[in-house]
Amino acid sequence: MQMRILTILTWAMRLFIFLFLFIFALKNTASVELNFFFGKVWELPLVLMLLGFFAGGIVLGVLSMVPPLFRARRAAAALRRDLARLAKSSEQAEVPVILTPLVEP
Repeated sequence: MQMRILTILTWAMRLFIFLFLFIFALKNTASVELNFFFGKVWELPLVLMLLGFFAGGIVLGVLSMVPPLFRARRAAAALRRDLARLAKSSEQAEVPVILTPLVEP
């Protein structure tokens, strides 16, 4: 029962967002000019221009997160290797290694 209510609420929210964006697009159909260098001009409806710049911002935002993501993955892999090496060396030496978390829960 609760899952059905969440499904209905999800579809209601999707419908609201769709209608909002659809009405926004209908209200912003005026043509605008985008002037480039050397006299190049693009004439597009305002809503397409806004959508294009919004999508471009999303792409740039995602691309700006790629280097920190790869750094974090590389650091996690190095820590896993160190942990495996410590576990292997403690098994061979038969000395207990106490691993404590770096962050308190």
